[in-house]
Amino acid sequence: MDKKKLLPKLSIQSVTELKGVGPAVADKLAHLGIDSVQDLLFHLPLRYEDRTRRTALGSLRSGQEALVAGQIQASGVRPGRRRSLATVIGDGTGSVTMRQFHFKRAQQENLIRGQWVQCFGQVRIGSAGFELVHPEYQLLPSADGVNVAPTLTPVYPTTQGLGQKTWRHLTRQALEHCLDDVVELLPADLTGLEGLPGLQAALMLVHRPDPDVDAAALAAGTHPAQVRLVFEELLAHQLAVVQRRMEREQSRAPVIDAPQNLWPRLEALLGFSLTHAQSRVVEEVLSTLAKPRSSLRLIQGDVGCGKTVIAAAAALAAVEAGYQAVIMAPTELLAEQHLNNFERWLRHVDVPLAWLTGRLTAAERRVACHRLATGEAMVGVGTHALFQNDVTYHDLGLVIIDEQHRFGVHQRLALRDKRRVDGEVPHQLVMTATPIPRSLTMALYADMDISLIDEMPPGRQTIETVVVPNLRRAEVQARVHKACVAGRRVYWVCALIEESDVLAAEAATDRARMLREALPALRVGLVHGRSPVSEKETVMRKFRNGEIDLLVATTVIEVGVDVPEASLIVIENAERMGLAQLHQLRGRVGRSAERAACVLMYQPPLSRMAHERLSTLRKTTDGFSIAEKDLALRGPGELFGTRQSGLPQYRLANIGRHQLLLPAVQQAAADVQARFPDQVAPMMRRWLPCASALSGV
Repeated sequence: MDKKKLLPKLSIQSVTELKGVGPAVADKLAHLGIDSVQDLLFHLPLRYEDRTRRTALGSLRSGQEALVAGQIQASGVRPGRRRSLATVIGDGTGSVTMRQFHFKRAQQENLIRGQWVQCFGQVRIGSAGFELVHPEYQLLPSADGVNVAPTLTPVYPTTQGLGQKTWRHLTRQALEHCLDDVVELLPADLTGLEGLPGLQAALMLVHRPDPDVDAAALAAGTHPAQVRLVFEELLAHQLAVVQRRMEREQSRAPVIDAPQNLWPRLEALLGFSLTHAQSRVVEEVLSTLAKPRSSLRLIQGDVGCGKTVIAAAAALAAVEAGYQAVIMAPTELLAEQHLNNFERWLRHVDVPLAWLTGRLTAAERRVACHRLATGEAMVGVGTHALFQNDVTYHDLGLVIIDEQHRFGVHQRLALRDKRRVDGEVPHQLVMTATPIPRSLTMALYADMDISLIDEMPPGRQTIETVVVPNLRRAEVQARVHKACVAGRRVYWVCALIEESDVLAAEAATDRARMLREALPALRVGLVHGRSPVSEKETVMRKFRNGEIDLLVATTVIEVGVDVPEASLIVIENAERMGLAQLHQLRGRVGRSAERAACVLMYQPPLSRMAHERLSTLRKTTDGFSIAEKDLALRGPGELFGTRQSGLPQYRLANIGRHQLLLPAVQQAAADVQARFPDQVAPMMRRWLPCASALSGV
């Protein structure tokens, strides 16, 4: 019986209805947000392989992906540092070696001289010429039995245990049984859809592109079929963000009037005057706190622009109105930095605070929690410990979160939920030292009010940035020695290697040892991601106090370390890192009136993209220009760091690549909400199975 007739509405059926989907596969799919058959159609390919034509062995090029076929000329196990099964294949125009480092006896027995075989893989140059390492292969009955694919072969994002053959098998079934059931949710006359294919045609092309498709456009993500899907995906995210804003604005919050006493007193005692930008942002913050609806404001500005003092103004407004405020940071180092500032400032106005992190002893934690619960402490400073289940507040009115993109949405909501007095929620103020391009702000933070600090405090020096190859390490070390002898302090940063804390820690440890040997007169400290917290804080404290001259570190010092005496930072293997991260690291120096420098060391040869990144950093210190460039080169995930959890994960859209669509998407969102409100929820369900990955309310 025809399964298609049995399941005419397969789009709403469980994936377990498909052949080959048992409980284990269904569980793996569920972890990717795929529960229904229609979900499979919106799990889109990352890239494509061309198996539609056979390539002659004599015309292969290194680095090329190719489908080849030939007769086995020789096959056998080759000894060496890594034992391998090497099979030489020829087709009369040339030869290639298929090399397998992991193989079974059955493969040895089947891959024999005279047997015809076809392979697909990436060509590389080996010890005996061109070779394919662990290619996909199949045995052929004869020279005429080569199987070429009718379409380009999609490669899907996946998880462990789900191979590409499984994805192709499942999406083939979904296309056959479900494509006709996919509902077009957008009207044809919607702004932005002009000249683009319909949804079903776009899905078919993206999953199974014809051999004559514009492969360059497809690889660039600019094919009209992809643009059609990207537009709808961006629209779904925009609708979700706008809906979150509407829901938040219906929530009530305590009215926090502009302070007449505490903040004016502190401002007069600061010892410096606020910049025009800081004064403007303070006014913007205080104006929203004075309203009875829940506010959510993002303060963004470049490294060192002075966001913390604005947080102090907001916190004192809350305290003067009778409410508590908390300041939460993602790391102990950054939280301690805030603690030092707030202790110094609040002492002048007699406002008590509590310090709460995961490292407190049980007794210290009990005392801090008691002071927050009774209102004895009106300001709380700390890490994620501030929103643990057993922490309660007397009357929490304001939540301030630094480097907010490093927190998951659920963590931020947990802190917001600490106040439920008369159905009210606290106001939220979130800050970031990562400049956010306007296009990304439009896409991700439309539910927030935005305040921009676009002016640096007076007296800050422009940081000299130089780019040198690793070959000039001795010159760099001499410069480090000279700076330290002159009484300045220096950072030496080892780039994160392969996203591994273990390897990064080893690299930093090795570099510290080498620098101690090369510069025996200097006091060298070491911190990395695997350092015990107590050790890390001790080393950082010694560096701040001048007991350490040269600090070797991984990127743990990227945010939150304020040592005005540091005037030089050396960043090794800078070509491995993104622009935004390099800019953040550079901001660790130049925090006083002293001249400062940043040395970017690289391992030649540089790729085109790495050259462009380092050249951009050398030419400008404008964080927003740098962020725009980084977004265009690498995308939003890299802009904020690959490990953070607060950004939405797009299936096909790339904000850097598709930002020109955003104005039309915003207009379309308003149009859909006004004309077709019933389509909003289905659109969000289709594209956002995990809608909580947005900025939060």
